[in-house]
Amino acid sequence: MTRTAPRRSVLISGASIAGPALAFWLNRHGYEVTMVEKAGTLRSGGYPIDVRGTALDVVERMGILPQLRDAHIDLRRITFLDAGGDEVTSLHPHAVTGGVTGRDLEIRRGDLTDALYMAVRDDVEFLFNDSIDTLDQSGPGVDVTFHGGGSRRFDMVFGADGMHSRTRETLFGPEERFHRHLGYCFAVFTMPNTLGLSHETVMWNTPGRAAAVYAVGDDEEVHAFLNFAQPEPPYDAFGDPKAQRALLADVFADAGWEVPGILGALHDADDVFFDAVGQIRMPRWTEGRVALLGDAAYAPSFLTGQGTSLALVGAYMLAGSLAGRNHAEGFAAYEHATRDFVTLNQDLVGEGGATLFPTTVQALEQRNARLRALSAMPAPEPRPAHSALTLPSFGGR
Repeated sequence: MTRTAPRRSVLISGASIAGPALAFWLNRHGYEVTMVEKAGTLRSGGYPIDVRGTALDVVERMGILPQLRDAHIDLRRITFLDAGGDEVTSLHPHAVTGGVTGRDLEIRRGDLTDALYMAVRDDVEFLFNDSIDTLDQSGPGVDVTFHGGGSRRFDMVFGADGMHSRTRETLFGPEERFHRHLGYCFAVFTMPNTLGLSHETVMWNTPGRAAAVYAVGDDEEVHAFLNFAQPEPPYDAFGDPKAQRALLADVFADAGWEVPGILGALHDADDVFFDAVGQIRMPRWTEGRVALLGDAAYAPSFLTGQGTSLALVGAYMLAGSLAGRNHAEGFAAYEHATRDFVTLNQDLVGEGGATLFPTTVQALEQRNARLRALSAMPAPEPRPAHSALTLPSFGGR
């Protein structure tokens, strides 16, 4: 009688994008996967996100590319306004992002999370409304106690729990050690489409401040975005919605254009997401039998537009690196094969990402001149960092 070895069991914390993508590939490589998510259900809806370059190859290999193509929202223009609300210039978004028309995807975040969930739901155990409380690696595996009670042992644990990762804090220490503040804070929320926008973004700027409205279609609601220069993170406002609204109201108090209406919508919104603009930079992403991926390990910030793509590529590379290897060898291979790609994309903030939001009058004038020049030029070349990693094949899969 032939005995097959028991499948190695793994726990993934976080069911947003990196987590389900990792679950898909680990399941393909023969692992028994459990996912724990502190929310009660998947987060649907959400602002538009980009899938570009190497990440497109990942979703194609997952078999979900046709579904995502159907969900592509086809943002057609971005219009920049000056302090008085007059047009500076209007461009195709790819002129700003380095995207590739006809190939790169822009989709609602919820459409991607839904597609990932559908791809793994029959093969993965989900634990919603729960989270990891403690991790103990003193034994032959990782002993996990859960916030909701109970404990289990896994062969490995993965932290895909976002920029403010509890898994990272537990293993590596406070976020401040790894957080690179980029000098801004932002808020995103939904509001009525009072401007009648369709498939477009309109962005108002003054030095150190930006207000934008994103219309992903002809919807009755749009996504409002407020961004402002903030040399140090406003720690007192994190976790305090009232303080966040007060800070935003103060910063934008004398703003023109439609900003007073946006602030009024902010007051009524129940889906405000507020955070500092920053990156996570770590000297290593693994410790013992635990590994981090996605924003928990290498958040690049929205200034790069590459957070989703790094999460998808990182998940593929981490799972594949473990195929046929023990955890130590697999984690080393993951770091070795993925870090240069991550760093290249994080470094995009130094290649113009932050210059979309100038903090001085002179810098704003220079930015506007560059934008006007872009409108007279042919479509730009895609950014090399987006496709800098060629996906290997792991285990013939």
